[in-house]
Amino acid sequence: MSIAETVTTAARNAWALTFGSGVEAPNPAPSTVLWDEPHRRLRRYDGGSSDGASAVLLVPPLAAPASCFDLRPGQSLARFLRDTGRATYLVDYGEITFGDRRMGFEDWIDDILPESIMRTSADTGGKPVDLVCWSIGGTLALLTAAAHAHLPIRSITAVGSPLDYDKMTGIPQLRAVAKLTGGIATSTAVRAAGGIPARLTRAAYRVTAWDRELTRPWFVASNIARTETLAKMESIDRFMAAMPGYPGRFYGQLWGRLILNNDIGRGVVRLGERRIALADVTAPVLLVGGPTDVITPAAAVEAGTRTLTGASVRYETAPGSHLGILTGETARDTTWVYLDKFLSEQD
Repeated sequence: MSIAETVTTAARNAWALTFGSGVEAPNPAPSTVLWDEPHRRLRRYDGGSSDGASAVLLVPPLAAPASCFDLRPGQSLARFLRDTGRATYLVDYGEITFGDRRMGFEDWIDDILPESIMRTSADTGGKPVDLVCWSIGGTLALLTAAAHAHLPIRSITAVGSPLDYDKMTGIPQLRAVAKLTGGIATSTAVRAAGGIPARLTRAAYRVTAWDRELTRPWFVASNIARTETLAKMESIDRFMAAMPGYPGRFYGQLWGRLILNNDIGRGVVRLGERRIALADVTAPVLLVGGPTDVITPAAAVEAGTRTLTGASVRYETAPGSHLGILTGETARDTTWVYLDKFLSEQD
């Protein structure tokens, strides 16, 4: 750009960021709602083909908006899968409120995910379903597959999914503090609040990206004439602002069974008298970890190669943050390539 064009663009962007609605309006991929019940809205992205060997169901985690798969046109795994000709679906849990405090792991493992899988399969004439998941969405999908062998699951891809809490950053310190009270202080506080409020999950995510928050003013100033760069920043801001919370019972189970006792790292998750073994997963699995992911370190993802003994497991790595390995600037050349190859091999 010429100097005049640069100055004009910078002025326009500064106005949009300060007084306007932003440099780029939200532009989600077109989709059709097939099923709309509380915490289980099922969408089919328009334009995908139903002629393939399977359908793809995108499975988000809790405490993160389903937009993680479709941040913006240039950072959208949903669009990528659709454009490869695959029938692509998404299950959206929506907002989590105090009224949802009694929801637990079982609600997702036995109800929300199984019905989403069955409805996705039915919409494509009974085809099997490839689950593509991010963060704890992958953990839930693997437990669902282990608990329900009858489900038409063809494969599972888990990106940044925690499968061994002994490998998670800060967990030893949390356990040391919890030993002082037997973990009662945290569980009592969570029960009293009915879960982890959305504002707390948003604050926690910002803490993990403290360097981004700290350097934000300088980042904006140095990129004020780069509209595309600012649009990427805005997409992350919108994502963080839309984070929901955790239901009380769900977080209690997460705290007790996974964080304190590391059931998932041992390969068997205990839910009351019930035992769900990762070894019972038989569908092929692709795991993607991020060596620079501070939320779920790569070693916590790679642990699945040890516990998923009943499945064929492939492990890959990708650069970037926790969200970055899913849909960051390098994801198209790493995670998306691994995924496309993995799904093609299943075909």
